Formats: sequence, structure tokens, C-alpha cells
Amino acid sequence: MKKQSINQLILRLRICIIALLAVLLCAFLFSFKLNDDLFKTLGISKTDADTKITRSVLGGYLDAYGLSNVKNIALGNRTAVANNLLLYVKQQVQSAEFKKEYALLRNQYKPKAGKVETPAEMRNNMIDRYEKAVAEMEDAVKKADASFKPAFQESLNAAKEELKKAKDPGNKAVKLYEQNYPALLQDLEQGHQQQLAAWETKYPENHLLFVKQRLQQFLNETTDINFDAELTTKNNRKIFVNPDYERKSKRWKMAYRAGKEVVLPARRFAEAWMMEIK
Repeated sequence: MKKQSINQLILRLRICIIALLAVLLCAFLFSFKLNDDLFKTLGISKTDADTKITRSVLGGYLDAYGLSNVKNIALGNRTAVANNLLLYVKQQVQSAEFKKEYALLRNQYKPKAGKVETPAEMRNNMIDRYEKAVAEMEDAVKKADASFKPAFQESLNAAKEELKKAKDPGNKAVKLYEQNYPALLQDLEQGHQQQLAAWETKYPENHLLFVKQRLQQFLNETTDINFDAELTTKNNRKIFVNPDYERKSKRWKMAYRAGKEVVLPARRFAEAWMMEIK
């Protein structure tokens, strides 16, 4: 009886996980069937469903919050459900709202050009610092006890000397900075261009190229899954008998639990979709 109860619990857990994977497709492709009845079954609105699609595709994480009725979706044909879900994802990522959200994300991570002081700014800032230091030390000398005045006076004299050097047109530090300034600007621009190139690769202007990266991630995460891998129970939880499988990523394990009825058609869909995106 105990073994039967455990088996029933495992079956219910498997159904729930299968449904969850079908709904959000391993955190990359998950979406919802364009059907009001399905949205009611899930217990969310179409607007919420669209939001979850956008968050999952853009963020690359599983947004399953609020899907209290998700297990109900597994009552139908899992393969058909997975295909319908993917068709809706494909439609949704072409929406104006998705494009808007992607543009905001892309702009958020756009590298900003760095800025350095010009030689004139360096000189003026250095003078300002020493002028403030002189003013502070003069005030300290006035307020200090007689026993501390010599030490404060010494610091004041040193600050005045540094201020004099800063104002000197032949200041060596400023001259050296002037000499290195063009090379500094060049290095800064090269670094910025490299950052922009990396940003363009990760966040291409064409939002579908970004989606294509998510599709590839899904394919990478679901490759070479042994759907016949054996499980065992340890510390009241199911683990793989093969330790190599136990070290796999969470998404790999989610795909395993979803089963080939969901994953294989999803992979075929992803591969075909990627071929369409140029």
C-alpha cells in the first residue's frame, strides 16, 4: 500500500511537471495556447499569459507564478498542446508589446561611452582640491589648541606648496598627462567599441535574432536526453541512478520529466523556427 501511494504521488508529480514544462517550455519557449478556455483552465488571463511569455523569453527564466491550475493542461494530448503553445509563442514574439519590451531591455544593457578628464580639467580639479585643502587647514590652525598648532601649520604649509605646484604651468604631472591623453582616449574608444560589439551580439537589433539565441539555448539544454533513465529514491526524493544524469542542469532534468512526447516535438519546432530566422 505504501509503495502504491508513493507511485501515485510520483505520477501526480510527473503530470504536474509535464504540464509546467509544456506551459513554459523549459524556461525559454514556454507560452500559452491561444484559447480563452485554456487561459481559464490555467487560472490566468491572456494578458498575464503574454506577460509570462515576454518575461520568460527575455529573461531566460521560468515565470510560473500564479499557475495554480497548470496540472490540468496535461489532461489532453501533450504533443498537440506543446505544438499549440509554441505556435502562440511564435505569434507573441512578433507583437508590438514584445518588441517594445525587448527594445527597453536592449537599451538598458547598451554600454555607455567612458569619459576621462581633459588635461585642462585635470589641472583645474587638482587646483580646486588643494585650494580646499588650504582653506580647511587654515581654519584648523585658527581653531587648534596651542599644542596642536605647529602640526596643523606644517600641514597647511605643505598644502600651500602643493597648490603652488598645481598652478605652475610646467607642472610635471599635468605635462605627462597631456602626453598620454591621446593614447588614453584611443584605448577608451577601443574598449567601448569592443563592448558595443559584444552587446550587438548578445542583443541584436532584430529581436528575432535574440529569440533565435533562446531557441538555441533550449536545444542545448535538451540535447541527448535519455528518457529511459532510471530513478531511485534517496532521502524521500527521486534522483537518477546514473550520477552523471544527476549532475545535469535543472532544465535538462525538467525536460526529462516532461517526457519525449513534449520535448521531441518542441525541439523539431525550435529547429524549424530557427531556420526561418535570418
